Amino acid sequence: MSASPAYSEEKGGSSSLGEPEYGHDPASGGIFSSDYKRHDDLKEMLDSNKDSLKLEAMKRIVAMIARGKNASDLFPAVVKNVACKNIEVKKLVYVYLVRYAEEQQDLALLSISTFQRGLKDPNQLIRASALRVLSSIRVPIIVPIMMLAIKEAASDMSPYVRKTAAHAIPKLYSLDSDQKDQLIEVIEKLLADKTTLVAGSVVMAFEEVCPERIDLIHKNYRKLCNLLIDVEEWGQVVIINMLTRYARTQFLSPNQNESLLEENPEKAFYGSDEEDSKDDKPDAASLVKRKPYVMDPDHRLLLRNTKPLLQSRNAAVVMAVAQLYFHLAPKAEVGVIAKALVRLLRSHSEVQWVVLQNVATMSIKRRGMFEPYLKSFYIRSTDPTQIKILKLEVLTNLANETNISTILREFQTYIRSMDKDFVAATIQAIGRCATNIGKVRDTCLNGLVQLLSNRDELVVAESVVVIKKLLQMQPSQHSEIIKHMAKLTDNIQVPMARASILWLIGEYCEHVPKIAPDVLRKMSKSFTGEEDIVKLQVINLAAKLYLTNSKQSKLLTQYVLNLAKYDQNYDIRDRARFIRQLIVPTEKSGALNKYAKKLFLAQKPAPILESSFKDRDHFQLGSLSHLLNAKAVGYQELPDWPDEAPDPSVRNVEVPEWTKCTSREKRKEKVEKPFYSDSEGESGPTESADSGAGPGRLCAGQQGGTAQPWQSFHGWRQVKKGKKKPPQDEGKGGSESSWEEGSVSESSSSESDSGSEAEESQSEPESKRRTTSWLSPVLNPLFPTCLCLTVTPVPPQPASSPAVVSTSLVTDLEGLTLTNASLAPTMLSPVFSTMKTYELLHRMAGEGLSVEYYFNRQPFPPDPHMVAVQIQFSNNTESEVKNLRVSEPKLVSGMRIQEFQEIESLAPGDTASVIMGIDFCDSTQAANFQLCTHSRQFYVSIQPPVGELMAPVFMSENEFKKEQSKLTGMSEITEKLTLLDKCQSDHTIVQRVTAAANVSRVPCGADNEYRFAAKTVTSGSLILITLEQKEAARAHLTVNSEKMVIGTMLVQDISQALAQ
Repeated sequence: MSASPAYSEEKGGSSSLGEPEYGHDPASGGIFSSDYKRHDDLKEMLDSNKDSLKLEAMKRIVAMIARGKNASDLFPAVVKNVACKNIEVKKLVYVYLVRYAEEQQDLALLSISTFQRGLKDPNQLIRASALRVLSSIRVPIIVPIMMLAIKEAASDMSPYVRKTAAHAIPKLYSLDSDQKDQLIEVIEKLLADKTTLVAGSVVMAFEEVCPERIDLIHKNYRKLCNLLIDVEEWGQVVIINMLTRYARTQFLSPNQNESLLEENPEKAFYGSDEEDSKDDKPDAASLVKRKPYVMDPDHRLLLRNTKPLLQSRNAAVVMAVAQLYFHLAPKAEVGVIAKALVRLLRSHSEVQWVVLQNVATMSIKRRGMFEPYLKSFYIRSTDPTQIKILKLEVLTNLANETNISTILREFQTYIRSMDKDFVAATIQAIGRCATNIGKVRDTCLNGLVQLLSNRDELVVAESVVVIKKLLQMQPSQHSEIIKHMAKLTDNIQVPMARASILWLIGEYCEHVPKIAPDVLRKMSKSFTGEEDIVKLQVINLAAKLYLTNSKQSKLLTQYVLNLAKYDQNYDIRDRARFIRQLIVPTEKSGALNKYAKKLFLAQKPAPILESSFKDRDHFQLGSLSHLLNAKAVGYQELPDWPDEAPDPSVRNVEVPEWTKCTSREKRKEKVEKPFYSDSEGESGPTESADSGAGPGRLCAGQQGGTAQPWQSFHGWRQVKKGKKKPPQDEGKGGSESSWEEGSVSESSSSESDSGSEAEESQSEPESKRRTTSWLSPVLNPLFPTCLCLTVTPVPPQPASSPAVVSTSLVTDLEGLTLTNASLAPTMLSPVFSTMKTYELLHRMAGEGLSVEYYFNRQPFPPDPHMVAVQIQFSNNTESEVKNLRVSEPKLVSGMRIQEFQEIESLAPGDTASVIMGIDFCDSTQAANFQLCTHSRQFYVSIQPPVGELMAPVFMSENEFKKEQSKLTGMSEITEKLTLLDKCQSDHTIVQRVTAAANVSRVPCGADNEYRFAAKTVTSGSLILITLEQKEAARAHLTVNSEKMVIGTMLVQDISQALAQ
């Protein structure tokens, strides 16, 4: 607040803006003025009869407070004006009193009657200010007055006054906790307030006074969720944190269905093989005992209403929503917070530090959601050291086999930084990557060994410490590195590095029998000048050499132990005495002497390099306790999920009767409305069918007003076939592309509609009740036709049936005809024995619905950049399954899914097969989505083998050699194999390679050489495979591809296939 313009309006005692403040401004006083004359002019202005002078004085005083200057000596002069009739003066007086009422309690008590009169003032700001001052006087004697004032203010007409009453509740509670019961009544009353101004303040009071009384939240839960978007930012943070804890006590864990099979895998495995009716009964009983998860509608309401706040300008609000989603949302939906958190990394360094602390914790459990934003965590040279180290932590947590090469290249540039702490952290990060990803362990180890020749001693020292930990995993293979490190003892002076080298030499002295005694000889010379940590390792080295090579090291060991015996440090003296008695046999030595070797040379487990954030996930994200990794005062533990859901009816609020009648009349007027209402589509993509309120609900993938690409292609298919669209399909088209959030009443009306449709469908011919679905057309390369499949149990096909989809295009084209008979749906029933099938949904987890899939290796008609996945649904229940569809795909950036057409119904015992397309972006990362029925939803994922990410390419031998010559160097991966006896024939080799990868054979003139070619489905990058047989059943496998990660994984898969 600036008071300068007001100063010039008064005639006396004012100063112009250009003059020095200390010379003329009475608020600051002169340099040589005495204390007893301080602020005399302000006191005179406050005692004046003119309101203008009082106002001017109050403006100056408030300006002093704003600048941080002490104005407490003016309290007597100011408090006299609390009864001033001028409204502007009174406002400023209350502002002053709120600041100093706690310091000058005795003087404030003298004016308490004036504050009580202020509570009746017609101006809402005065009433609120009077209550604020009254609650700031922390004297127990006025507790009854404060309680009465809070109760009256809680019923005030002004929401601002009610908000102030909510702020006063924690102050009174801290002054007298015996008033808790009365305050809870006020909180309950204010929680029912429907204004956004009050919501945040009363929830804060609830958290301070009675956070355990969650029964007060039940009736107000839905109102708070709906008001959340309009509450001020501070209130949003408070409400979201409270609702997070509330939801953890009232709803079931949304990820429990994923652990259904993990808890008892053996039972699930055998249950899938048992087909007897006797075994089906226990399965049904277990399903009744533990039903698949269905999200509570109120749980979904909270997630849906908090999601828009991820776009808030306030970092605290975004962080609060992020922690809510992390703790409450299904795993498939948590990914939405990643983009918002990455956006916060553009804020100030303080905000970045807090956000990165939380991202580091999240990335340990939910690595996949931050992988698309990997480059956002790259380190800038302008970042502070703490930000750099946190970004390093996140990059290390995100490292996997796919992106490790990129991350290691980034780490190489970081090592050249001038920030030594950052360089040390980078070397530690490289060590963690090598520990977690075995494929790059040797590469990282070689890179760290090269750092041993670095000019910077700190870099060398940190590298030694990390190498020591890595060598513990495979010491026998790296004796040369141990020898190289032994030579560094003359140059490295950092105590920790010298101690690490000595420990390595002592631990693996058998691998370097000639070097270890010489190192001990050198260290014994400089023993007295070494640091304590180095001396202890020298003693350990001497003891280990004495036990393994006593001839060369006996005298040296005695010399070192004698030096240690008289060392200044008592730890070293004690260690020397202990080791001497343990390893040197004497008459007095006990039975331990026999076990000296086992004690010193015992096999030690390799160290596990873990993130320092691994143990922080038990704290609520975004809290101070999480930031400090220690329980702070006032921290409330995040409750565990309940085993059984509490009664959801406690959150129901009675609706007035006139509201019910109106809604019923409206529904009667909208009889001709489509089955799914477009008006309900405003909830956005976060809506889903979790609530299970009835078959009228749809999943998030079917939003209103958006034409599905699959549906548009479906129309193209009908035109190509020359058939008109049936009228019932036209009626369905609009409903499929619409959305309904759906209330209970609307779902009941939709059930009656669906029942009438079912009656009509029974009168239709059998052929019209078949569900259309995408199949992999055998004739696709020549004739773009898509076929329909009858939803009936799949009959066993003979071996010669043309329904078997072959992996070779040549066999597919044999006997090709374009007659209608060849397009009969029954001739294309999929036979799952020809391809390797994968389980998408187990029948126990799916409550009787089982789903399998396989990659049919056929082109996908709507999009050639997608991999065709054939899915088979089997209804093992005794009831009909309706509205089978895909919903809410949670995909990595760039990945796409082309959904299959919804299956309207699947009769008991029936099987249906459909095809969906997935663009995996040349990556083996899983595509996560939901399979929805009319009442259930199941979280599933499809992860492709690397061999299914490619399509065969036909080329001549010369073309193969020409392309291969372009893909050399880093684009060439080689592997030496040993072929088994049963894998020596041409037919077996070709069969196993083509089974492991979707490739075609290239003609080759050499008898002992096999060539295969393919291209990746998404990017079209060539993949060339060469297998050359050598003598003695040995072979040489070469893969040429610019996609190095795919090439490496393909080499492994083919090697494994040939070794079986």
